[in-house]
Amino acid sequence: MPRASLKRRSPPSRRALAGPLERAAALAPLLARHAGDIDRERRLVEPVLAALHGAAMFRLLLPRPFGGDEIDAPTFVRVIEEIAKLDASTAWCLCQNDVCSMVAAYLAPSVAQEMFGRDPKAVLAWGPGANARAVATAGGYRVSGSFAFASGGRHATWLGAHCPVYGEDGKPRLGEDGAPVTRTMLFRAEKAPLRDIWQVIGLRGTASDAYDVKDLFVPEPYTLARDDQAERRYRGTLYALPTNSIYSCGFAAVALGLARSLLDSFSALALEKTPRGYKSRLRESAVVQSDLAETEARLRGARMYLFGTLAEVWDKVMRTNAVTLEERMAIRLASTHTINEAVRVADTAYHAAGATAIFENAAFERRFRDIHTVAQQLQGRRSHFETVGRHMLGFEVDTAFL
Repeated sequence: MPRASLKRRSPPSRRALAGPLERAAALAPLLARHAGDIDRERRLVEPVLAALHGAAMFRLLLPRPFGGDEIDAPTFVRVIEEIAKLDASTAWCLCQNDVCSMVAAYLAPSVAQEMFGRDPKAVLAWGPGANARAVATAGGYRVSGSFAFASGGRHATWLGAHCPVYGEDGKPRLGEDGAPVTRTMLFRAEKAPLRDIWQVIGLRGTASDAYDVKDLFVPEPYTLARDDQAERRYRGTLYALPTNSIYSCGFAAVALGLARSLLDSFSALALEKTPRGYKSRLRESAVVQSDLAETEARLRGARMYLFGTLAEVWDKVMRTNAVTLEERMAIRLASTHTINEAVRVADTAYHAAGATAIFENAAFERRFRDIHTVAQQLQGRRSHFETVGRHMLGFEVDTAFL
């Protein structure tokens, strides 16, 4: 199918659904009811998965020609924030899997239609690899490697593998710039059964497990150079944004949602709780009053910085259908700062709640574990500040995580 025939259209089934923010809000009672189940089962439980598919929440960033919503980036990040207020694992999986679906814009339309258009419950997941390699051969690649952190892999129908490419002579393929050629390989999930490695303190429900492949043949049409605009077939504005930029904003929004829930939970607790040894409720304390106001300002400031930066970048992308290095740096700085500020807000709320916060039946314990797990992930690395700072001072930097 030529590129010109990829019309921007919405399937009839989508017209009956409300907007993405309204659909996210409608999921709130169900997520609140099953958040504990998701944490205990270490995966998204069936009632939640059914509701997410019913609301087309895994298709928010999928191109319209293949049955997606193709919503704008700022709206998507707000959706993730709203979901994270109820359950961070669900929000994390949605962010991961929705961003993965953006590869449809880089695939031959017939392949994208096979993967996503014909299956309303299609989900793509992937994770970073170890000892990964793709050996070029007739018609495709022979792929081997171990991959982990595949968030949402337990409900995925397709998996991906990011691999450096080698020739049949064993030598790495190099691009015009001398850097190793890397491609993303896509294959059906049943080709690589998952290994349960996800015994962790937080974001337990993401089921970010591992999978292995050995000498798996992947046809050339099921591969792509991720975020390489030269391979982009569908010109929708959203797909000018690098997937890492949307990942970073989306996962920062997970942190914002968690911090907001923790801070609101503390505010509600302060109205009622009288700590042991005190004669008055927490709300009467001048220290609590001041700390609460300062923490609220910190959270609002971080949120406005993230959303303001994304809005500025999105406005430019709408006009140019391209993203500059400066804009990618701006998003990286805003998202990393937001995650770190959200953790500070969460810590303040958790400690101010006292012993109440340690109980599983309270509103604090799971969210405290979740937000500290968010901070330990790639998107929260403080080394990103160094990357941006070096760029600001004129040094060349590694742009792999921008």
